[in-house]
Amino acid sequence: MSSSESRPVSQSDPFHTVPDTPLQDNPLEILEPPRASYLAQTPETSNSPRGSVVAQSPSNSSPLLPANEKQLNEAFVDEPTHTTQLKKRSLLSRPIFWLITVVVVAVVTLAVVLPVYFLVVKPHQNNSASASPGGAAGGSGSGSGSGGGGGGSPTTGTTGGNGSLVTTSDGTTFTYLNPFGGFWVDDPNDPFNNDAQANSWTPPLNTTWTWGVDKVYGVNLGGLFVLEPFISPALFQQYPTAVDEWTLSTLMAADTANGGLNQLENHYNTFVTEQDIAEMAGAGLNWIRLPIPFWAIEKWDFEPFLEKVSWPYILRLLQWARKYGIRVNLDLHTIPGSQNGYNHSGKLGSINFLNGVMGLANAERTLDYIRIITEFISQPEWQPVVPAFSIVNEALITTFMTLQLTSEVHDMMRGITGYGEGVANWAGFLTGSDRIILDTHPYFAFDGSSNTEPIATGTGLQAGGIWPQSACNTWADSLNTSQTAFGVTIAGEFSAGYNECGLYLTGVGNTVSYGDSCSYYLDASQWNDTMKAGLMEFTLASMDALQDWFFWTWKIGNSSTTNTVQSPLWSYQLGLQNGWIPTDPRAAVGTCAALGVSGQPFNGQYASWQTGGVGAGTIAAASIATYGQYPPSTLSGLIPGANQALLPTYTSTGAVSTLPPPTFTPSPPAAVSVGNGWFDSADTGLAPTAVQGCTYPDAWDAVQVAMPTALCPAGATTAPVITPAPSATGLSVTTSATTTSTTSITLPARRRMWQRGE
Repeated sequence: MSSSESRPVSQSDPFHTVPDTPLQDNPLEILEPPRASYLAQTPETSNSPRGSVVAQSPSNSSPLLPANEKQLNEAFVDEPTHTTQLKKRSLLSRPIFWLITVVVVAVVTLAVVLPVYFLVVKPHQNNSASASPGGAAGGSGSGSGSGGGGGGSPTTGTTGGNGSLVTTSDGTTFTYLNPFGGFWVDDPNDPFNNDAQANSWTPPLNTTWTWGVDKVYGVNLGGLFVLEPFISPALFQQYPTAVDEWTLSTLMAADTANGGLNQLENHYNTFVTEQDIAEMAGAGLNWIRLPIPFWAIEKWDFEPFLEKVSWPYILRLLQWARKYGIRVNLDLHTIPGSQNGYNHSGKLGSINFLNGVMGLANAERTLDYIRIITEFISQPEWQPVVPAFSIVNEALITTFMTLQLTSEVHDMMRGITGYGEGVANWAGFLTGSDRIILDTHPYFAFDGSSNTEPIATGTGLQAGGIWPQSACNTWADSLNTSQTAFGVTIAGEFSAGYNECGLYLTGVGNTVSYGDSCSYYLDASQWNDTMKAGLMEFTLASMDALQDWFFWTWKIGNSSTTNTVQSPLWSYQLGLQNGWIPTDPRAAVGTCAALGVSGQPFNGQYASWQTGGVGAGTIAAASIATYGQYPPSTLSGLIPGANQALLPTYTSTGAVSTLPPPTFTPSPPAAVSVGNGWFDSADTGLAPTAVQGCTYPDAWDAVQVAMPTALCPAGATTAPVITPAPSATGLSVTTSATTTSTTSITLPARRRMWQRGE
């Protein structure tokens, strides 16, 4: 049975197919799917409608990608697959899968969600960097060497530092202002040149990043490739009944007079420009967290999303980050079936990832997408610029009713990348695992409180009312403890939003967040110096408490009704321009101490295995025993008495899509390898696809629906029976993290389907 016969029909798939060759029959080797206003203007630049300084162009950016770049996927055609050859055992039939499938939720005073990140970089080069003047506020800083192998100033290609003129691909120019010693590198003969350095305290891309020494000062690029109503309100105002990307895509596709679904390509092309990335480096930032959708790889026919079009723009963004020396944390923000039911998961509604009748089938697709992304970013061309990968964003463990996370994806990814230097995880949770980061998303805005205490209370240490001390008291000790006891811990999201005010912040139609009571917070032009001082002190305190952080988000688009940003508390760029975000993030260091909040700081030293050293990759037997059960003993979202042996699954007989490399103009010399999108040539397993002749429930709406009454196809091996879980009505659940300690999982006091996730 070929994939074309059995898989849901979708748009033509021009991506390359992994060769279908026999695999080794070793379960440990089998790889299953697992502005800143300080940028000076030149005569060629003008103010952007979104409030930034950008090069003059009709579309606020370069034109849509050239045809040779937009059509780069066409060179990658499916190769025939042969199902008679030896295939990998299904991932979902392997017990170790459950050590890595479900993302864990943890609470540090406030309820937060913890995606888990994997570093993909294999052994690094030796870091010859010296300490930067920033000390604890900075990192290892500059190194020595040139080309692809060392730090320091580049020796080839075009480069520039503070005050240099940058010419973009469409010929427009802007002045690069970076007062922190950063420089950019653009080398057409070596498009994978990693000499660039964001600033003096950040190692160049070709030099080792040292966790515990180097500090993450980052921003999210939310709303660029995964749409959210509050970040791109104009798109949703054009289609007033749209509440998420699913409904927006459906309405756009029907609106052929205005360009149909391809309207989204203009958003990909213009919402974030090269100058935005240059501004980030000039603002002292050194990381980007980049949310991407699974439909950048593919979609299935019953899904309305714009398939694959975003991928060339994702590559363009990665190349811009490389040019300015900024590292990227790639974040798989959407999951088939939705991992949380929020609008930023693709579809507002029910959770169908490891939940409900289609929970296991959706997990099969998810793990294959994780595998495909891992294969791409593990290529040597991309390892330096994408050292971290978030496998799933804000999954609601409350529905999954289990802590069974990380070993199969861990083993699958490490089977691709190899074991080596990287990051760590929870105390006692998968002890010995290789390069896992604990990521918390701390927000006051969504804690269920009214949060009406004033923030405009004075200046200096008197600024911000209760909020700066609240940030320090709430987050500092817990982050220090996590780094000491668990390993590398970051705040993947936080903001200056201490309340839930913002246009569409808690969803289209949820007017509480943009009604009269919030009107003052929707219009930053009303804010006086005291208000800005309060927000600045709160932001500095948050940065100091969190230590390694990504602000959510870099920019908010204008409302079409006011032509202004109406969620200003969430825009880093707008705060830089107007004085409530620091122009040097190192200014945050020491804020909590100055406010009288003391604690035991993390000493910057991790255990060897936590960063890919000795012991990494040898998971403790107790962890395997605790988290290795498959399927989980309880599964939510099924009707009482459901025969879970009949849960639908897919078959691993489909063609695997490979993410194609970029097309460069001009073309680099023939000796320069651009890769083929697939790092591990031994990874030849096939992709999940629907079983021919079988009928499946709605993969995005299968919670509490009737179970199938018979296996399909008849005679297939039955899945192990699992017991339905009770309804998730409590506020906490406690489960063993190891055989000797316990981890308490506390749910948020309030979960709203519209909100940005706690």
